Amino acid sequence: MIRLMTNKVTVITGAAGGLGKEIALAFYKNGYGAVINYLESEKSAQELAEMIGDMAISVKADVSRFEDVSKMAEYVCKKWGRVDVLVNNAGVIKDALLIRQSEKDWDRIMDVNLKGTFNCIKAFAPLMKEGGHIINISSYSGLKGKEGQAAYSASKAALLGLTKTAAIELAEFKIKVNAILPGYMPTKMGVNAEEAMKKAKEVSLLDTLSDPKEAARFIVYLAGTENITGQVFCLESRII
Repeated sequence: MIRLMTNKVTVITGAAGGLGKEIALAFYKNGYGAVINYLESEKSAQELAEMIGDMAISVKADVSRFEDVSKMAEYVCKKWGRVDVLVNNAGVIKDALLIRQSEKDWDRIMDVNLKGTFNCIKAFAPLMKEGGHIINISSYSGLKGKEGQAAYSASKAALLGLTKTAAIELAEFKIKVNAILPGYMPTKMGVNAEEAMKKAKEVSLLDTLSDPKEAARFIVYLAGTENITGQVFCLESRII
């Protein structure tokens, strides 16, 4: 086991870019070691790990496959021996009207967004030996629904139920579980849907998009709390 320069470790899935990258940097700035999970963006993940230095490792794993996640957990355990925070950030979106959504795309969205979170909680919760915090990244679409996002909305809505149930079941181990609705952000996923991004800004009470750095700061704050669990936090400027 390699001794870490800090006594806390966070695992962030889908951490190679966008919100995940900001979350990893925010935890690093607050003294956490960061496990940067990725699937396809190897170069970006390695660059981020190099930027952080000895307090970060990058690990390739498809969160939809429990075998991959289990191996990632084993690697982290051998490397650092503990996990204090798990941020389930990995997600995919493939917009299509419900009657036009292919079964393949539906299954992939559910496998990554929902099953991936289940896999990670199952694999990493046992490593939270001194209690810990699990933060699931959901979406406003999971609360209100959105045209063209039946699969995505369903997966993110299901995350809320999973969050609340996990909070109940893991409370005896002092593990807190909460969900975040980070809002529409000008990240890669958001920018690729220009019209949706425009509409998101229009319905905002402050006429603005959500800031990934602000969301990351809130997530780090939440991870440091001791008595908040089973909650859903909306981080954008519109009424839920």
